[in-house]
Amino acid sequence: MIYQGESIRVDFVEPGFAELTFDAAGSVNKFDQKTLEEFSDALTKLAALSDLKGVIVTSAKPTFIVGADITEFLQLFANPELTKDWVAKASRVFDQLEDLPVPTVGAVKGFALGGGCEALLACDYRVADPTATIGLPEVKLGLIPGFGGTMRLPRVIGPDNALEWITTGKNNSAEDAMKVGVVDAVVAPEKLTEAALNLAKAAAAGEQDWKAKRAPKLAPLAANDTELLMSLTTAKGMVAAKAGKHYPAPHKAIEAIENGAREAREGALKAENAAFFDLTQTDACQAQVGIFLADQLVKSKSKKRAKTASKEIKHAAVLGAGIMGGGIAYQSAYKGVPVVMKDIRQDALDLGMKEAGKILEKAVKRGKADNKKVVKVLSSITPTLLNEAVKDVDIVVEAVVENPKVKGSVLAEIEQVVSDDAIITSNTSTISITELAKNLKHPEKFCGMHFFNPVHKMPLVEIIRGEKTSDETVAAVVAYALKLGKTPIVVNDCPGFLVNRVLFPYLAGFAEMLKEGVDFVAIDKVMEKQFGWPMGPAYLSDVVGIDTADHCTKVMAEGFPTRMPRDEANAVAQLANAERYGQKNGKGFYDYGTDKKGRTTKDAAEKAYQLTGSQPGKTIDADEIIARCMIPMVNEVVRCLEEGIVDTAAEADIAMLYGLGFPPFRGGPFRYLETMGLEKFIELADRYRDLGEIYHVTDGLREMAKSGKSYLAPSAK
Repeated sequence: MIYQGESIRVDFVEPGFAELTFDAAGSVNKFDQKTLEEFSDALTKLAALSDLKGVIVTSAKPTFIVGADITEFLQLFANPELTKDWVAKASRVFDQLEDLPVPTVGAVKGFALGGGCEALLACDYRVADPTATIGLPEVKLGLIPGFGGTMRLPRVIGPDNALEWITTGKNNSAEDAMKVGVVDAVVAPEKLTEAALNLAKAAAAGEQDWKAKRAPKLAPLAANDTELLMSLTTAKGMVAAKAGKHYPAPHKAIEAIENGAREAREGALKAENAAFFDLTQTDACQAQVGIFLADQLVKSKSKKRAKTASKEIKHAAVLGAGIMGGGIAYQSAYKGVPVVMKDIRQDALDLGMKEAGKILEKAVKRGKADNKKVVKVLSSITPTLLNEAVKDVDIVVEAVVENPKVKGSVLAEIEQVVSDDAIITSNTSTISITELAKNLKHPEKFCGMHFFNPVHKMPLVEIIRGEKTSDETVAAVVAYALKLGKTPIVVNDCPGFLVNRVLFPYLAGFAEMLKEGVDFVAIDKVMEKQFGWPMGPAYLSDVVGIDTADHCTKVMAEGFPTRMPRDEANAVAQLANAERYGQKNGKGFYDYGTDKKGRTTKDAAEKAYQLTGSQPGKTIDADEIIARCMIPMVNEVVRCLEEGIVDTAAEADIAMLYGLGFPPFRGGPFRYLETMGLEKFIELADRYRDLGEIYHVTDGLREMAKSGKSYLAPSAK
């Protein structure tokens, strides 16, 4: 044995040829600080061997290396000097691999992402099996490659391809990686190690010029000035259009490549180190790393819950074939759970099947499905007018009109049809699950299952626990949501649950500005362009449906009469009374139509100005617009955490990201609050205190600020 560590071992596989194997104690290999130290020690041992002829780099896991250990990042980045030192030292470990005096071959299977990809790039040759997925996804964390990726990749595959890989952060198949030159060969899984060893032998025997293969990575970028300028200009234009000003990482990636292009390896690495460090100190990086960690927490909790379920969902039913019901039925069938779609009208069933067909047609055009998949999905949806057709299902998702009496009647009726151990859920967006459960004989087998529209695109499902919902029911429904490819977050019952409860104070803050005559277009522009929402509050109201939003204000007013009172003069109520329901009937705050190419058009509606009191062109300071919308939202999400509606701040942030499209570079409402600083937020909120209770900070938040605690600390609830 040449070297044995906790995550790495090195030994000769044949005289003169060593195998460096990554085999961490956990389920995957990753570059935590300990593994990087071992990697350096192992390479030092190899470099000292006089009889070494070649090295292959392999993994004992089903996957190669998933990247750096992101759980270490936030604590590390909080210490700037330590971060500078770490990135400089860590990136030079990969130089040790590249500088071995013998040919090196990486053998990749499964994921080789981030640092895993960078380890491969430090090898002279790379072979892969068809399972390999290779990429540099660091921009999705608000970072750039930090172990030499911005230096090596352009020298291996050229600046055009490298800039695309790095600025988009996309994952690439083995075949696609071979097309651009990241991988030299793709072989059958059982031949992967043998192929790597044979290539190392051929190089050692002089049959392959491994020194010539390595040389470009040690030198300045070979591209001429014109080629480099064109590549950089194109990349800058693409990044400006797609990432915009809120996401600095892809811009910094281009900067690192540009600054290092005319430098040899050490100079190019210094350019990368500097850009990487700059990003570690940005709010966007903190937010995006925080999202990753929060997402991991949510996934872990969901998997643990799902494992406790004793009932497996193999057959489902959806009641109501409207937009939501049809979308849920499609998603269930697409993910392999056959579904009965039940409605009282044949035309609704026809529309539901037509919508499923449309979604599949688009999937085929994008290469996400083939005709075989289309047939399988459509044949897995059984449209019916008969209650009897649902008698053998494991779960029912009720998705009828948002009316407690109608829902109560439908739920009671269907309970008489299904088996005693069937689970019944309601896709309600605001109505109390505890109240709806009063219509049922077995409330313990009932919970909320709130999907978001469009169902096939939106990742979140709120699982709402009523007062009598059993743990077993929650576990089974979480498992079903995971089967559907969704991110389930379990919340406790209250009007609006989590996402809609938090949304309506935000919309109330918006509505008050309209009363003062502020232009709704100006508000949308600020909230989209400056704050970063995908849709401003007026546009969002149109997309949700003005009638739906108006109904929800009544439910919220009943639940929180002093904080969210019903206002008949409110803009949404006025538009609803005028039957301007938003996108669903083509008129709301905006008028909707289609242009000559069939694309949706959106124009500020003169009628909306007349009804709401909003005045074209009238605006106020952008910071005030942001404050008046966001303070009520943050206050309400804090209340939800304090009341136990949601378990953790991390889950609340993910819910808002996946359910409403909260700007990822801000990380969610709690990350936004912490980035601003609790004391600064309180000071800002107190300035608007006279506008109403939604601007009043809780005593709990004031206490958190006074004691210097963090909502996002691991020890926080």
